Amino acid sequence: MPATVAIVGRPNVGKSTLFNRLIGKKIALVDSRPGVTRDRREAMVDYGYVSFKLVDTAGLEEPTSSSLGGRMRSQTQTAIYDANLVLVVVDGRDGLTPIDQHYNDMVRRSGKNALIVINKAEGFAGESARLEAYSLGFDDPIALSAEHGDGITDLLDRIAELLGQNDVETARSEDANNAISLAIVGRPNTGKSTLFNTLIGENRVITGPEPGVTHDSVHVDWNYNKRRVRLVDTAGLRRRPRVTDPIEKLSSEDSLQAIRFSSVGILLLDATRPIARQDLTIAEHIASEGRAIVICANKWDQVSRKKAVNDALVQQMDRALPQLGTIPLVTCSALHGHGIEALMGAVFSAYEQWGRHLSTAALNRWLEAAVGRHPPPLTNGRLIKLRYIAQFAIRPPRFTLFANRPKAIPDTYLRYLVNELRTSFDLEGVPIRLLTRASQNPYANN
Repeated sequence: MPATVAIVGRPNVGKSTLFNRLIGKKIALVDSRPGVTRDRREAMVDYGYVSFKLVDTAGLEEPTSSSLGGRMRSQTQTAIYDANLVLVVVDGRDGLTPIDQHYNDMVRRSGKNALIVINKAEGFAGESARLEAYSLGFDDPIALSAEHGDGITDLLDRIAELLGQNDVETARSEDANNAISLAIVGRPNTGKSTLFNTLIGENRVITGPEPGVTHDSVHVDWNYNKRRVRLVDTAGLRRRPRVTDPIEKLSSEDSLQAIRFSSVGILLLDATRPIARQDLTIAEHIASEGRAIVICANKWDQVSRKKAVNDALVQQMDRALPQLGTIPLVTCSALHGHGIEALMGAVFSAYEQWGRHLSTAALNRWLEAAVGRHPPPLTNGRLIKLRYIAQFAIRPPRFTLFANRPKAIPDTYLRYLVNELRTSFDLEGVPIRLLTRASQNPYANN
């Protein structure tokens, strides 16, 4: 396992900005208001011959243990406990505060190696804070500007040095390209974070009855039955007109990006509530991005008329999303861990169908039979001749249909072919792209 470096500090000292700067990507949400970061967010950093896992944490005040702030505090304490090195970030413009001293005491009690980072130290702005930081009793503080990138190389050099001194494993991170990227998406309060925690077997993200608890999309590399999965928990998606808060807008964009880079999307429904238009909108978005989809009805243990509710969900989805055929529907209770095996079975099945490549011979035998059952209609009194079909890409499956008059093929007939293709080759729940092209005339140049 690679070394772990945790970033901690009071609210609004620039922890997420520093996280983004060190990993070289803007994946953590950043806003001027405190409390944007709630869950731990992780990413790998490769610097020269050193690789380590970087963890961003929430800024803490002194909340009660049962409050949302208390749950955020527990996540930060876990990050400190799991870390090989802790970066305590201080605002160079404000200097040391009692809360900074509180963090210092927390890290010191943990017995972890720590490095004091003076952020927002452009020019000489952080010099007095840097001198004050010596009183905390750790090694020489490092002054930098996460926003402008000043001092970042010095920080990385020190991290590499401290990890190396303590004989921590710093080999380069393992390639994760062969992992299935699985995003859990849905409306707020459907139980996405609870399912996420149940799948990985630990309280990795904050859960609670409050809507909108999750802000950042949280990624975790996970193994299920010896198969590698990159699991992503996302913020709840509401209808766009209802999203007015800037932080919620950032969270929504983060969730949509998680769908865009996923292989399979689990659309999590609350089985105790009627299906809403927003659920269908999210499903349509997953399909438009070309991702495989599995629908999971959560809180199934609270449903009394199970068969009636299951049949109603299937009918609504089939009617609202005919372009996906019969989407796999799984029921579960994320809180109690019921239905997880069936859910992951549906995920792996959808992933395999999403990546299938069909032989040209089988496709053309299918095309001949489909046209025989239902020939294309005449347009302007002229025949449309479908020459042949071939698959040119996977993930999602994409096909090219060659015809003598491709632009004259009605959309209704193309939908017929897609539905027949889906049914014949068992591509349920997978978006299919069917393009048309003119077939070449071998006598055109003679």
